[in-house]
Amino acid sequence: MALDPVSSPTSPWYLHTFSADVTIPLGHPCMGGGIAPARIVADPLEAIGFVLGGGTLAKAVVFVSVDWCEIRNEAYDAWRETLAEIAGTDPERVFVTAVHQHDAPVIDIEAQRLLEARDAAGAVCDIAFAATAMGNVEDALRRALGGPGRRVTHVGIGRAMVDRVASNRRYVLANGTISYHRTSASHDPQAHVADAGLIDPWLRTLSLWDDDQPLLAVSTYAVHPMSYYGEGEVSADFMGMARRARQKSLPAVVQIYASGCSGNVTAGKYNDGSRSNRPVLAARMEAAMAAAWAQTERHPLESASFRVVPLWFEPRIGAGHEQSDLEARIANDAEPFDQCLAAMALSWRHRTETRRPIDLPVLELGPALIALLPGETYVEYQLLAQSLRPDAFVLALGYGESATGYIPTAVQIAEGDENLDDWYWVSETAEAVLTDGLRLALAPRTLEGNAQLDGPPSR
Repeated sequence: MALDPVSSPTSPWYLHTFSADVTIPLGHPCMGGGIAPARIVADPLEAIGFVLGGGTLAKAVVFVSVDWCEIRNEAYDAWRETLAEIAGTDPERVFVTAVHQHDAPVIDIEAQRLLEARDAAGAVCDIAFAATAMGNVEDALRRALGGPGRRVTHVGIGRAMVDRVASNRRYVLANGTISYHRTSASHDPQAHVADAGLIDPWLRTLSLWDDDQPLLAVSTYAVHPMSYYGEGEVSADFMGMARRARQKSLPAVVQIYASGCSGNVTAGKYNDGSRSNRPVLAARMEAAMAAAWAQTERHPLESASFRVVPLWFEPRIGAGHEQSDLEARIANDAEPFDQCLAAMALSWRHRTETRRPIDLPVLELGPALIALLPGETYVEYQLLAQSLRPDAFVLALGYGESATGYIPTAVQIAEGDENLDDWYWVSETAEAVLTDGLRLALAPRTLEGNAQLDGPPSR
């Protein structure tokens, strides 16, 4: 585990903010080829971020939230490496998280190359578009760093309960059996009348201030951010609507939204997929953001630190998931999306074969901390992260390096969560890997220097 040394501030903290358009062109695949491609653009997709440096940080930290479904493998590495070079920092200090809207792209460059090399019908993404979007973000970051930064003196923390948005995929049917079919847009009446299940009901907002002048607000909540989708109507969906409404209300405060650990949390109890429900969900989120802002408490920013723990996940094994099985699916499967799923799984297996870990970075800012978890982590890990640091205001985010797909717990595996049939590419050891990583990454800082860095598991 790499750590910043413990020290007193020798210079002020400084903040730069940036944003860029990353809207996909018409015809581009959505959700990695799993739903209809882009037909129209209802509203743009954005990448919004900040750079924080100075103070007790050994090097600057970059944070960016992207209105995409996922960024995976080679593409994720490219985002971190490129933004780190521009900001003069290390790639491990670049937090890249996808909001996970579904009428938006999955970017996995290697998976797309695998499909193209085999003349497959499926398509995950457009490699040229991915480069163009990355260029837009690079230009925005350079412009931001070319201007004067803002001094940061305080950090703010606030939270509010969200009214009727999140529900767990898991619910109990009238006959007593368990279903995991509560999707983002649910049509089964039982999905609506069953209780919400395990969720984190709180929206949390972390803010940065220059004395009494607010500069930036980062809000997060654990729920899949979709109302209706799958018709080729590109959109940042109800979370984007809520974020933009807050930006309009507070034009001087940069608004960022990042999804929490919501692999098994959707709006399905409160959403039937009707178009009229998107603004309803957006209004509920906007109300929670406003409530969290209204009760924000400011604290002098006296210390900040960064740490990162490498996570060594193993690939899923078994029938249908071995390399030969995946190659055969790309070559022979009649469904283009099944080819895409196989290519993404194969891209992930290639990553594990090169023994590259997935980073679990943590930025601690006085009373608050941001932890970025990989993939579609289930909400249990968000609640675990909070329990590990009851002394802190914890923002546990999901959808960092998303090559893992879902990361469930043993409970969902034992109950036969049908969502794990695919888009789930880690072995059953993933729960122990992530749990141990969180315990190490979130341990309170008491020592200077570096902790022991564990290596990859033997094979």
